[in-house]
Amino acid sequence: MTSPAVTSALAAVMAVALLTAVIPNEPQADTRGAAARTVAYLRTEVPRWRREHPCYSCHNNGDATRALLAASARGHAVADAIDDTVAWLATPERWDTNVRRGGSEEQPLARIQFASALASMVAAGRVEAAALDRAAGLLVAHQQTDGSWRLSDTQILGGATFYGTSLATAMARRILVRARTASLRSPLAKASWWLRTTSPATVLDASAVLLGLERDSDSAASFQRRQALTILQRGQGPDGGWGPYVTSQSEAFDTALALLALAGLRPVDALSTAPYSARDLEAAIERGRASLLRTQNPDGSWPETTRPPNGDSYAQRISTTAWALMALLETN
Repeated sequence: MTSPAVTSALAAVMAVALLTAVIPNEPQADTRGAAARTVAYLRTEVPRWRREHPCYSCHNNGDATRALLAASARGHAVADAIDDTVAWLATPERWDTNVRRGGSEEQPLARIQFASALASMVAAGRVEAAALDRAAGLLVAHQQTDGSWRLSDTQILGGATFYGTSLATAMARRILVRARTASLRSPLAKASWWLRTTSPATVLDASAVLLGLERDSDSAASFQRRQALTILQRGQGPDGGWGPYVTSQSEAFDTALALLALAGLRPVDALSTAPYSARDLEAAIERGRASLLRTQNPDGSWPETTRPPNGDSYAQRISTTAWALMALLETN
């Protein structure tokens, strides 16, 4: 005769089996195929912008170039699509002669985006590290007294093409960390302190804080990392993606940013990922990847993430696509 305990256990096993049969596993990420389509798309768009316009674009020659460098490092062929951009970015002193639509108002963001691409170029061995030192020096002129980079008084949240304070500070700090000039140590310390003491209120803020702190393991960084991870855990939607706020609909840019933030914590035994367990972290990443793959356009791009959503913007489509590609490559 079967005991009540055994009967209960068998019932639990059967329930799990039924749920597994009804709810299929998330589709495996076809990263290689998705990435190849995106590389083909950006390989055309990056050089085309400069041929058709009198300037280098933060989006095409900044974000998209960074994404193509990441793809090239993983074996994707980018041909000569970024050669002109690489040659131009290698001399930061020329950046301010670039004809920009927004003039001086766009200078701080352009410097951060171009310097981020330059950092990828240095990592790929495409340019000497001294160029990044000079680019990092340009960023310091825009740092606030509290250590942050505040690019706009109206765009508080930020997005793919107009970074809010958290993301701008995180990206600037990542550049300062990689620079070697002694005079940059104080600006770096101020940026590091701001990221440790700010109060992330949105999913985008939380992702930015995680990206900016990278793998710092002091007590203040660890506490802030836990706060940010709690927000990301709460903000992941039923479709696996993230929006800018915990209750927002998923957007490709916000999903990509969250994925890059989570991927930066691997391997999980090196840093605490609480409130995520190691298994939960990987599951969250896989669900996020599946969400990105489902929303990719046939041409390899992603629908642009705009504020408010569902807008039409070529620039934001390019930047959104670049961030999505980097997320898929980094989490593979």
